[in-house]
Amino acid sequence: MTLSPARVPGTGPGSGPAVRRLTATLYGYAFLDDFVLLYPVYALLFSDTGLTVWQISSLFCLWSLTGVLLEIPSGAWADAVSRRLLLWFGPLLTAAGFTLWVLAPSYWAFALGFVLWGAKGALGSGALEALVYEELDRLGAADRYGAVMGRARAAGLVAVMAAMPLTGPVYAFGGYPAVGLASVLACLLTAATATRFPEHREPAGAAKDDDACREGPGDGTGEGLGDTVSDTPGDGWARMLRAGLAEARGNRSVRGALLLVPAVTAVWGALDEYTPLLVRDTGVAESAVPNWLLLIWAGATVGGLLAGVGRRLGTGGFAGLLAVSAVALAAGAWVRTPAGIGLVALAFCGFQLASVLADARLQDRIGGTGRATLTSVAGVGTDLTTIAVYGAYGVIGSATAHGAAFALFAVPYLVTAVVLAAARKGAAAKQAARAARTSGSRARP
Repeated sequence: MTLSPARVPGTGPGSGPAVRRLTATLYGYAFLDDFVLLYPVYALLFSDTGLTVWQISSLFCLWSLTGVLLEIPSGAWADAVSRRLLLWFGPLLTAAGFTLWVLAPSYWAFALGFVLWGAKGALGSGALEALVYEELDRLGAADRYGAVMGRARAAGLVAVMAAMPLTGPVYAFGGYPAVGLASVLACLLTAATATRFPEHREPAGAAKDDDACREGPGDGTGEGLGDTVSDTPGDGWARMLRAGLAEARGNRSVRGALLLVPAVTAVWGALDEYTPLLVRDTGVAESAVPNWLLLIWAGATVGGLLAGVGRRLGTGGFAGLLAVSAVALAAGAWVRTPAGIGLVALAFCGFQLASVLADARLQDRIGGTGRATLTSVAGVGTDLTTIAVYGAYGVIGSATAHGAAFALFAVPYLVTAVVLAAARKGAAAKQAARAARTSGSRARP
């Protein structure tokens, strides 16, 4: 039995409380999910444990590969069972991994922790976007999805920036165990927040006017944690996987949106890991590097907040956004001065905005029940492209300065912008030809 959302009669722009509850839960979830004090120091923990650079790099690859392998299966699972359940369970896996890191630090403990962390990311990727979009759609507010998710991403970036200054004092107080404990608590709070997500889904074969949902104990508003699971999860998982992939094969606009997500998201997401090296190459003091990184992250945060306004951009405007951001990235990185970091921050602002808009375009084009599955397919494309960028940067960054490497990686965005502009021009030409044929047929006696 498959599950799909049921539009509630009488809902729409006037259902403010329901939308506010959903968005407040989402923003709290996004903030707590990234409010992890281990983020700034886990590489130091690995090094202090005695791991070599090669071993640390292998952990990062294991982390990414776990997400690649589990992304699509977990997306199909999210379409077959309760998405809220997966959003609750995922942070518990990360909490277990962080606990293992600080209680028994070793290469294999770190490896298992990254597998758990990668599994958590796969469980949430697709499930979160699908739940939020379909709940907004049920309330007649699907057009707000881009703005809502943009603010959610901004909340996550604010959490990262807020965690950074707290990590030092906590580490000074109790070392890695104290930092790990704080991170585990953040994961537990994230899981608790996930239980507050509303989720209303009905069997896909039910009539549209049948508003019945599987309700758990409580007030009948979908508060029970596992209240919307499928009667046959195994069969539902396989059916959701087939349905999602079939829609991607049969719908050209969905395929285009699936390709656009990794094209926009992966490169700058991978470059983010190398921004400390780029900043240091500008000649600033080591102690000043975090301050310049805050500028870059602030730019990305603003990009998320602009998603509501950016939703008005058409294909041509989207292509222009990518082109301007690419030029800003190349120019800011190439000059290799602190002032250039401001242009890099501007570029990250544009790329973050473009990433949110690409996700919104994909959600708008998905018409079947495999929403989480298809979102996870886009996530796999992003993960694979990110791994490729890591490998390419390792080669390019070893042969040239980081500023030149960043400038070179602006080229894919220019190519994407050109492809989008050409597609828009071709679509306009077809539309004009179709209009001319229609007008001609009407003029015939």
